[in-house]
Amino acid sequence: MSSSAEALAVRHGPNYRWWVLVAVMVGTMASIMSSTIVNVAVPDMSDAFTLGQERAQWMSAGFMAAMTVSMLVTPWLLDRFGLRGTYVGVTLLLMLGGIGGGLGRSYEWVLAMRVAEGLAAGIMQPIPAIVVMRIFGPHEQGKAMGVFGMGSVLAPAIGPSIGGVLVEHFGWRSIFFVVVPFCVVALLLARRYLPSRAAPHEDALPARLDVWSLGLIAMAIVALLNGMVELREAEAGVPLLAIVLLAAAAAGIVAFVLLQRRAAQPLMAPALFGYRAFAMGGCVAFIYGMALFGSTYLVPVFMQTALRLPPSQAGAVLFPAGIALAITIPWGGRLADRVPVHRLVTLGILLLAASFALMLTVSLGTALAVIALWAVVGRVGLGFVLPSLNLGAVRAVEPALIAQGASVINFLRQLGGAVGVSLTGIVLEWRLQAHGAGLGSGSTAGQLAAFHEAFAMLALVTAVAAAAAWRMRAAPGAGKARS
Repeated sequence: MSSSAEALAVRHGPNYRWWVLVAVMVGTMASIMSSTIVNVAVPDMSDAFTLGQERAQWMSAGFMAAMTVSMLVTPWLLDRFGLRGTYVGVTLLLMLGGIGGGLGRSYEWVLAMRVAEGLAAGIMQPIPAIVVMRIFGPHEQGKAMGVFGMGSVLAPAIGPSIGGVLVEHFGWRSIFFVVVPFCVVALLLARRYLPSRAAPHEDALPARLDVWSLGLIAMAIVALLNGMVELREAEAGVPLLAIVLLAAAAAGIVAFVLLQRRAAQPLMAPALFGYRAFAMGGCVAFIYGMALFGSTYLVPVFMQTALRLPPSQAGAVLFPAGIALAITIPWGGRLADRVPVHRLVTLGILLLAASFALMLTVSLGTALAVIALWAVVGRVGLGFVLPSLNLGAVRAVEPALIAQGASVINFLRQLGGAVGVSLTGIVLEWRLQAHGAGLGSGSTAGQLAAFHEAFAMLALVTAVAAAAAWRMRAAPGAGKARS
């Protein structure tokens, strides 16, 4: 029985493409959930394995580093094993990582399982965008990305809540098993609906994977993350170890770029950046990742530390923003089928920057409803950006580069996020010291001033991305930008 996309479409009817999207969405939701749900169990795991802060943070940092690097491997795997084979393989890896982590008896083993989950999550992240570009027509790609966007937002929203309940009642091991039922459903859907190959050109197997480039960028990212951590934890001045690590990261990234220019089958094809829409989309993805991930660290700390809100109230303040995002994403997706995406991405980025700027008006006397409204402004902006950014960047490239384009955009966003969390923490610590305050001590006025300056940094960085977003508009009369 044929498992080509055409044969499966005939067998399952006109809604077949939506079942394909659901199949890849379930597994991707599991991978996103695995990235956030473990965070609530870090204190219990630290007690169980007698971990200090430096070792405990690698539960998240190891996952993030593995996830970032493995995104670049997705196109090669799709060419080598096809859509179904790749998706089934990474779903099994994610499930085994969850089971192995839950049964782990040592810190080293659990960390290895977190890295395995990160590798699976990174490979899986670009797949929905690739499926949308190949299975759906141009007139409904935005709608499809909107539907997927709702799932990608739901997973991190419910993950920590489920994790908190499980840790409290069943212990830290239980949270690793949460991904298992999602993975089982994903495997069943994949067997029924996913085609072996999603595009004709995938029939040609690649000669080899560029292992040297992959290893080089992996070492560069690990050095970058460690260097940023060293900077953040420094009490005074810039430690020598941080300088060495950041210099090694910079040298590794430069060497990686040079290797890509010479490689016969690069992990990150330089030709992608010849398309102006893609190059500008890559800039937006990196900066937007910095701002988004940085704010996920800054906002909860701001509410609980500077505003003295208990966790329950801080969560309640952010709840309307989550609802606004869930409503806006499908609307933004539908608009992406009718409105030039560069306009939607620019509008979304400006709204996100405005929400950070509006946080500068927040003080101890500010009503909770006002804080919630400022958060809603940013989440509405995200609702416009999330479905449109991949479409606007990847639509411009030739069909053979779609898989790599989607992977690179996700890679740049994730790398920006890794930098953004550390950069936000560094700026906040610097400004707290400048105002003679700390997260657990010091004057309220000093804390507020430090947080306001950190929000101002995020607003400025995000506003810069708006210029790149506007330039995602295709050049008149040409598909490619001049190099």
